Parts: sequence; C-alpha cells; structure tokens
Amino acid sequence: MARGGPRLDHGRRLELGQSFQDGGEHYQRVRPGYPADSADWVVPAGARDAVDVGAGTGKFAALLLERGLTVSAVDPSADMLEQLRAHYPGVAATQGTAEATGLPETAFDVVSVAQAWHWCDPLPASTELARILRPAGTLGLIWNQLDTSVPWVHRLSRIMHAGDVYKPGFRPVVGPEFSGLESHVTRWEDSLSTTDIMELTKTRSYYLRAGEATRAKVLANLDWYLHEHLGHGTGEDVRLPYLTLTWRAVKA
Repeated sequence: MARGGPRLDHGRRLELGQSFQDGGEHYQRVRPGYPADSADWVVPAGARDAVDVGAGTGKFAALLLERGLTVSAVDPSADMLEQLRAHYPGVAATQGTAEATGLPETAFDVVSVAQAWHWCDPLPASTELARILRPAGTLGLIWNQLDTSVPWVHRLSRIMHAGDVYKPGFRPVVGPEFSGLESHVTRWEDSLSTTDIMELTKTRSYYLRAGEATRAKVLANLDWYLHEHLGHGTGEDVRLPYLTLTWRAVKA
C-alpha cells in the first residue's frame, strides 16, 4: 500500500478480500454511494466508454451510467455482480480482477476503481488497466472514508474498526504506465439510521473475518455508543459525515 495507508502483503490482501465474496444484497443496501462531483471530476470530456473495476454492487458504475457512458463492470465476486446486474441491467458485468480483467485492449476512455484499489496489487493492476485504456485514457481511484476530523465520527470509526480511514498524507501507488496523478476531496453526509450504522459495520472486513465473540462485542459497543452515549433513539436517522478522496492519472 501507499504511504499513509495500511500495508498489506499479497496473501493478506487476498485473505481480507475474500471477506466480500458473499453478502452483495446487504452491501448494496447499507454501503454509501458516491458524490456526483467525484464522477464529474474523473470522467474526461468526450469519454464514451467506461469500465468500473472492483465494481461491487455498482454504486460508482451508476454515476457513470448517469453521465451517458457505455459502462462495463468487473468484480471477482459473483454475488456482488448478481446485485449489480439486478440494479443496473444496462451494465455489461463480468467476473475478473484488476490484475486480469479479461477485457479487450484499448477499449475504454476511463477506468474507475472505487473502494477497491487497496485490495489490488497496484503494479500488475496498473499494467492491466493501462492495457484496456485508449491512448491518454483516465484512471480514477475513489475512496469513501468516514470524516474522522469530526470527533464523534473518529470515535465511531474506532469502534467500527473502519479500515478505510487514511492519514492525510495518503497517496495511492500507481505504475509507470500512468502520469500526472492528482487528487480531489469531497465532503458530504450520508443519512442513515442507527440500525443501518450497525448493519454498515457488518460489511467491514474486520467484522466479516472476526469470530462470534468479537462480532458481539463490536455490536454491543456500537449500541452503547449510538444509543446511550450519543443519545440517539433506536432507528433514528443520523447524518454521517464522509470524505470522498478521488485520484486521477492519465495513461502515459
């Protein structure tokens, strides 16, 4: 991983990534989407064809569709792709990875990887994504993260064991096939109930790979924090602050 983010070796990356092979319907319901300006900033003028890699249930692919692009999607999880096809039948979805998409050469103007680059081996993935991009095509890397500059959210993230909270110096690794890496930050809020915050926790890799005793402890701590310490009613809607970090680079 890049400076400022967690460092995972290949085996650990695969182990954690396997956590997301099932549960696509649950993921689709409680995971946040992405702000529109993130897609606006990534998609280059005149782009026609896009592919979302590590697409999951299609939350970022939906923004590409809204911008009139012809959209393809790649994900290693058949369960996630089943949800994507159900919600976005206009997307051509195939099983694969960032390192081996199975897609044709020079077929796309933009490749996005939303909430997934940290599961990829960045140098082989860069080579593969450059292969499927057209000349001067754009690579977009997108992360939602809880806005831990807000004190109550910082404590929430620790209770949730939210692994996608990065330090300010974070910069993703991309291969030499790309140049001009630059970043964009969007601050926004997602409205969800306290129940859904607890359900959101169940989509995190820490929770998914934990034993039953650890899972019970995490949920009990969350219940206390949300309902007793913060004083929210059960099921009350909460405005949860997020940052979306968006990076783009151009095929050299």
